[in-house]
Amino acid sequence: MKSIASVVAVASVALAGVSTIVSGSVNAAVTLLHCGRLIDVRGLEVLTERTIVVDDKKITRIDRGYTAATALGAKTVDLKTHTCMPGLIDLHVHLAFSTTPASTVESFTFNPPDYTIRAVVNAEKTLMAGFTSVRDLLSPPGVGVALRNAINQGLVKGPRIHAAGSVGSTGGHLDPTNGLSAALAANAAAVGVDRGIANGADEARRAVRQRYKEGFDLIKIATTGGVLSLAKSGDAPLLADEELAAVVSTAKDYGFPVATHAHGAEGMKRAIRAGVQTIEHGTYLDDEAIALMKQKGTWLVATISAGKFVAEKAKIDGFFPEIVRPKAQTIGPLIQATFSRAYKAGVKIAFGTDQGVAPHGENAREFEYMVDAGMPPLEAIRAATLSGATVMGLEQFIGTLEAGKTADIVAVAGDPSKDIAIMSKMGFVMKDGVVYRQP
Repeated sequence: MKSIASVVAVASVALAGVSTIVSGSVNAAVTLLHCGRLIDVRGLEVLTERTIVVDDKKITRIDRGYTAATALGAKTVDLKTHTCMPGLIDLHVHLAFSTTPASTVESFTFNPPDYTIRAVVNAEKTLMAGFTSVRDLLSPPGVGVALRNAINQGLVKGPRIHAAGSVGSTGGHLDPTNGLSAALAANAAAVGVDRGIANGADEARRAVRQRYKEGFDLIKIATTGGVLSLAKSGDAPLLADEELAAVVSTAKDYGFPVATHAHGAEGMKRAIRAGVQTIEHGTYLDDEAIALMKQKGTWLVATISAGKFVAEKAKIDGFFPEIVRPKAQTIGPLIQATFSRAYKAGVKIAFGTDQGVAPHGENAREFEYMVDAGMPPLEAIRAATLSGATVMGLEQFIGTLEAGKTADIVAVAGDPSKDIAIMSKMGFVMKDGVVYRQP
């Protein structure tokens, strides 16, 4: 009979490495992904025949060739006909919303629980499309934070979420009372700053602090009008310089990045000068704004998908309220050309779609629009991986396939560097080491 000491010694050796097979069983914590191709988003290269070794939630290493499962006591996923890449990141979604002809009526009839149920469904669609992280850039009160928490707790399936709280101006794009009757508007206006409507620097500071109290991850502002809001102008400047300065400085105190909805050039330039992190949409970006973005290091999240969607739906009688329709017809078709100009000028680009305007789960169509506008496929994929992770402040954890990173890994059949359209045909999705979809 073996001594207790010898048994302990053997057990210690067995537990020392993840590669050990105990009694012939498979080490369930280790997964080998045999990737026919792997995208290095730092070097913009497509590498061939690689094995990604995943232990629990982490990538432990990446091997050349196909490592045998028996060598590690692991389970294997055969992706030899696929291209593996980091989990995709969409920096501009609205998980609680889906734009249809009924959307305006729903804004009067839906309560937060109605939007929450919709958000749960849309979150799973987004994850299954390969988007393992998103910024939810505005949902109804409480929905974005609650959904983020539920996903983090494993209660529902969805991407990693950074939820945005809003700060806007009276009558601006983020004012929920636009288009309401006087009686309804008066009732809604009673919440004022608590709903993010601020006038003057003091109220702007208070609104940011309120968003911190509510548990948000970043601040969204609107420095110009918008397309789908029930207000006449889609590009008029909204927030004044002193209000912007108050928002950005207070957000910095709390570690909040600031994302700015902006179509018009003047409001955009005010926001860039104030120090916002991202410009969302950027439709009327002019040469001065481009120069400012390069000087300040401001990112553009163009959301071409939303522009394409609203321009198409504006052709349909009754799809949008009449106050919205001319804005959709004018602004929507311009966004792709603006993206092209910004990219060629050297503005920093990150991936975002504005899904919730366009349909959830179809996020990857943005890649096709980016490539059509002149961005090479691998650069477009980097915009949705490493660049997105950098904007979210998560580049140490996600955005690349490297040892030590969180195991957010997706794969498509074929080579997207040669056919970007296959990004819409997601074959494999892993988030935090958990497989949600596989061939």
